[in-house]
Amino acid sequence: MAVYRQDYRRYEGPLTDPRWRFMVLPRYFLGQVFQSRFFTLFFVICLAVPVGAALGIYFTHNVNALRALHVRVDRLIPIDERFFLGLLSIQSSFGFLMSAIVGPGLISPDLANNALPLYLSRPFSRAEYVLGKMSILVILLSLITWIPALLLFGLQWSLEGNVWMLENLRIAAAILVDSCIWITTVSLLALALSAWVKWRPVAGALLFGVFFAGAGFGEAINNILYTKWGYLINLAALMETIATWLFLGLESPKWIPVWSACLSLLAVCGICLLLLAQRVRACEVVK
Repeated sequence: MAVYRQDYRRYEGPLTDPRWRFMVLPRYFLGQVFQSRFFTLFFVICLAVPVGAALGIYFTHNVNALRALHVRVDRLIPIDERFFLGLLSIQSSFGFLMSAIVGPGLISPDLANNALPLYLSRPFSRAEYVLGKMSILVILLSLITWIPALLLFGLQWSLEGNVWMLENLRIAAAILVDSCIWITTVSLLALALSAWVKWRPVAGALLFGVFFAGAGFGEAINNILYTKWGYLINLAALMETIATWLFLGLESPKWIPVWSACLSLLAVCGICLLLLAQRVRACEVVK
């Protein structure tokens, strides 16, 4: 058909609800990322620990299975707050690797190819763009952290009964709050690095650098000044401080107070949002 016969026709298809318009970005990105066999294999490996934990919970309540495996009851790991704390610690490590794989490719390609004007020229705000990109990491990290942890909590509840659930309701709350803090911090940090570093391998390396270099500098400050406030720049220590308090109700003398850890992570998230606000623009003004 000739070009001049192509008349303009208004789009008459279904419109996305403005409240959920940001979900357009993860809808397409998640479909692309799971096309990679490497990522799909890595995602399956991330679920190996929760599956093993589920088997452990089942065997704990199945005497016949324990006899068949010749496992003594006194050697079983108790299903308590330390069990779920250790599970989340392992899954958080996998989630950090996942953030280093996926995070650098979220914003940097759009900046390198000048795609932001195409996004923001539509009824799509900067906040929705950042929220849509962040929701990609939130969904992926949720699938390997708090979602399987709560499923295991429900499995233990079904086997132990309502009395166990009421006595350990704090564990479920700790899983949600700790995962929310961890996922938010890591996601914003990965997005900020992706926005400022256009080369994906460097952005992924910087994500590791922020954690490991921060831990190294923090230890140096503590040893030189004979203090423990160097942990304020150690993100891993900050998150471990909060997780220990949420699950065990303890403030470890090794770390800093919980309130200072929360303020430090809040400052990190604020800095990441400022960095994103500087880079996520429809056009770049050069002075």
